[in-house]
Amino acid sequence: MCGAPVQGSRNASGVDETKETVIQGQVVRDGEPVPSAYVRLLDSGGEFTAEVVSSDTGDFRFFAAPGSWTVRALARGAAGEEKVEAVTGVTTVHLALVAIS
Repeated sequence: MCGAPVQGSRNASGVDETKETVIQGQVVRDGEPVPSAYVRLLDSGGEFTAEVVSSDTGDFRFFAAPGSWTVRALARGAAGEEKVEAVTGVTTVHLALVAIS
């Protein structure tokens, strides 16, 4: 069983934004949410750090340290990636997938 928190609401309720660093967002394709996408968090060197599955509404959330990160999503026939500079508080990512061949 995975220790990742349940993915859901884009609001990180119950999070002390003065102490926590949260990277959250939504995976979309053609403007529509993508459920069950594999969303990976990579550190500044490109090393795998964590993975979650997006919720039914395409939402995902990671708790991380401040710094440079890459968020990558993979779904059937599509992928997307965004570089993120996370700071203490909530950093929101809009991750648009494009078709891969």
